[in-house]
Amino acid sequence: MRSRVHRTFAFACAMLVTASSFASTMVAANDWEEKFRSIPRAENIRESVRHMSAEPHHIGSARGRDLAVWMRDRFRSWGLKADLEEFDVLFPTPKERVLELVSPASYRAQLKEPRIAEDPDSGDAGQLPTYNAYSGDGDVTAPLVYVNYGIPSDYEQLARLGVDVRGKIVIARYGASWRGIKPKVAYEHGAVGCIIYSDPRDDGYYQGDVYPTGPYRPEHGVQRGSVMDMPIHPGDPLTPGWGAVKGARRLARDESKTILKIPVLPISYGDALPLLKALGGRVAPEAWRGALPITYHVGPGPAQVRLKVTSNWETHTLYNVIARIDGAVYPDEWVLRGNHHDAWVNGASDPVSGMAVVLEEARAFGELLKQGWRPKRTIIFAAWDGEEPGLLGSTEWAEHHAEELKRKAVAYINSDSNGRGILNAGGSHTLERFVNDVARVVDDPKEKASLWEKMRTRRLDAARTDDDRRAIINRSDLRIGALGSGSDYTAFIDHLGVASLNLGFGGDGGGGVYHSIYDSFAWYTRFSDTDFEYGRALAQTAGTMTLRLADAQLLPFDFLNFAETVGGYVEEIARLPRDANVDLAPLRRAVEKVRLSADAFDRAVRARTMAGSITDAQAAAVNALLIQSERKLLSDAGLPRREWFRHQIYAPGFYTGYGVKTLPGVREAIEQKNWSEAAAQVAVIANTLEAFAAQVDSARDALRK
Repeated sequence: MRSRVHRTFAFACAMLVTASSFASTMVAANDWEEKFRSIPRAENIRESVRHMSAEPHHIGSARGRDLAVWMRDRFRSWGLKADLEEFDVLFPTPKERVLELVSPASYRAQLKEPRIAEDPDSGDAGQLPTYNAYSGDGDVTAPLVYVNYGIPSDYEQLARLGVDVRGKIVIARYGASWRGIKPKVAYEHGAVGCIIYSDPRDDGYYQGDVYPTGPYRPEHGVQRGSVMDMPIHPGDPLTPGWGAVKGARRLARDESKTILKIPVLPISYGDALPLLKALGGRVAPEAWRGALPITYHVGPGPAQVRLKVTSNWETHTLYNVIARIDGAVYPDEWVLRGNHHDAWVNGASDPVSGMAVVLEEARAFGELLKQGWRPKRTIIFAAWDGEEPGLLGSTEWAEHHAEELKRKAVAYINSDSNGRGILNAGGSHTLERFVNDVARVVDDPKEKASLWEKMRTRRLDAARTDDDRRAIINRSDLRIGALGSGSDYTAFIDHLGVASLNLGFGGDGGGGVYHSIYDSFAWYTRFSDTDFEYGRALAQTAGTMTLRLADAQLLPFDFLNFAETVGGYVEEIARLPRDANVDLAPLRRAVEKVRLSADAFDRAVRARTMAGSITDAQAAAVNALLIQSERKLLSDAGLPRREWFRHQIYAPGFYTGYGVKTLPGVREAIEQKNWSEAAAQVAVIANTLEAFAAQVDSARDALRK
């Protein structure tokens, strides 16, 4: 009896010591977090934005390389290891651009953005002309047809109107989908050329005062941008699936699946007005009418236009900056944090407002290093080059280091442009609770509330129905969005299965200078994050996430929210119009397996955490399984007709470009009325989810040992 009491007492004492040790570890971690969040300075972010946006710095420019060297040296000055990593990629630049109305009147488009006196950078030398990268070369003259946003449903409407675009040049307005979808769909319908213009209804004077009086796009502002067919694959068009290092095998240009076949050109609404005014034919449907002072017609004709585009198809070197802090305990577990540094022109908002934040985070970590902190896991900071033409730098790096990343990458945290307002977060739903936890401890810079409280208030204010409001109120975590494509997280989540997040502030204030010469320091400091306090908040938020992931004893993956979210995706698909019966029962059964596995894992974590009895060795074994969990959501075969995209839960849509399609194999097959493929993809995704559930079960078992 005495011996049993003695053993019980000894066990209780041991548990108290273990719990006390666990609590001490948590307090120490919180101390480092608080120290970290006190370090970032808005004035430092402002100075980095001013310096980096002072001149144009597109991929392949001398200024772009200079900035890469400047960032490398700054990382080193803060105590990080840093180097440049180069890749040679195909990046076309304009040789000749012509757009003219040849009948019934004559007009030659300016194809140039004028300098604005109030913005000194709008007259900088070295600006890339207004063009769409990876347009096909061509010189065509044909009748013009207005196709609204140029998405598939618009062509269905044209067919009902009796309008055929075969042999025509189409003019589409920016919006409703990614720009590269517009010429892609036009080509599929037989068009010989595509013009894309910015209608003032979408980002010009209809929205508010135009620059320099207000933030919106002026009459001759033009949105540059890539039209590479990135839903097939991003990155260098000539090295799909492998890194474009020097000496790498490369496809011939005509073998590429992502270079367009017809000429494409972006123009301002100042240049679009004479073309649209010359159109006849049917009056455009009401929803198609923009804000120009004309009656919108669809054509074809009598407007005839000539469109000529030729490019310099040259290989350019891009410069990724890769900096690292080696982990003291788990050096082969990597937490990655990135933003791109190349811009179409000066790019104060896109991307410098985000890149400057990453630099300030790295400086703050350098200060912690001086105070004796060392991360358990390796932290890698990346400043990507070549994002604007097609996610070139991040994709080539990820492809080149694919095998190592598959073994070592814990998570990737991305940002791009940053503004002011509320925190916008999207990503892997295994990290949704983690995002909520961090948002609860970071203060909003303008209100006496946490970022989480402000997000919740805004969502409640925007809720359209009582049911929507109740859903927000009754759920402990705010939902994060699913990721499609459009920034540098794409290769990590979609191709390699690395759990990823994309972060940035926005929602307050307007904008209409995207990808134009007016995305400048003058514009940003007048109309966006004018005092850079939201830049500081982003550094605190993303930096806290990076710190927690790097130092967590048990990685903060949660599977309950994931299971609930994927179950919602299945029910969304069930509500899609289906002319044939596609049996979704295997998906529902697989989701239920994930839910049960997630619940069991969650209970095991809570039990161990309450007892304070997770040993480092046990945590290491569990973490090794957690790191691989997102990889289980990949299929080796990839999605139908686009094998590069391997994630079975999230992907950019084939006809949305940036916009996400969840459970894409099934959803898109149903949308395309391909019933046999839909049934086959149900099986693929169900098997994928079952493999994921088994991985979660393995993590639970390792935790219970």
